[in-house]
Amino acid sequence: MVRLLVGILVFVINVLYRDRPYPRFYVLETVARVPYFAYMSVLHLYETLGFWRKADWLKVHFAESWNELHHLLIMEELGGNKSLGDRLLARTAALVYYWIIVALYMVRPRVAYNFMQQVEEHAYATYNQFLTENEAELKAQPATAIAIQYYRDGDLYMFDEFQTGQKATARRPKVDNLYDVFINIRDDETEHVKTMLACQQPDAQLSFQSPHAVTLPPTEVQVVLTPEPTEEVENAPL
Repeated sequence: MVRLLVGILVFVINVLYRDRPYPRFYVLETVARVPYFAYMSVLHLYETLGFWRKADWLKVHFAESWNELHHLLIMEELGGNKSLGDRLLARTAALVYYWIIVALYMVRPRVAYNFMQQVEEHAYATYNQFLTENEAELKAQPATAIAIQYYRDGDLYMFDEFQTGQKATARRPKVDNLYDVFINIRDDETEHVKTMLACQQPDAQLSFQSPHAVTLPPTEVQVVLTPEPTEEVENAPL
């Protein structure tokens, strides 16, 4: 089922958008956000019903959706969403995939994570090929304003949060031109793959945590006793 879902998505993107890279990336990034929304929806439901509460999972998945949002905003800034037909196709596919992943995540969460792993692997390969074929052209164009804000000038907490394969603040990419922007997007997809793999581990419910999580060593509790006030203190004027 997962191979079929991914195969349909890849077929549509590769066939309909063979010579239109920015609309192709727009559709890809619109759909790529959806599974993270689905994961969070189910996790919120579980928390509401008292089944399971794990804040780190919600934080990381929201950070992943935040990262994909900025990929999408970059593609829109590059004109990938100009066509009404492209917008309609992307949003219809996103709606369909959302409900499929919600149902799949409730029944087989590891399979739902494997779906997203395959989508992100395809995204990495797509961006990597685009970079190889258009290096000189991309290096001659300036970085987009949204990319500069997200990767360099903005608050990088959310950028660090989705990269569970390394320590927070370990990666600080450059954004000097459009080639750098696509390098960063491609490398983001690699980090998503690592996070999806971590979510599929048998002990993930115990071991998975936010990159910002800090395990503090046990400390001794010190009790400070407050001395009883003396008679002079009690009768002293305020």
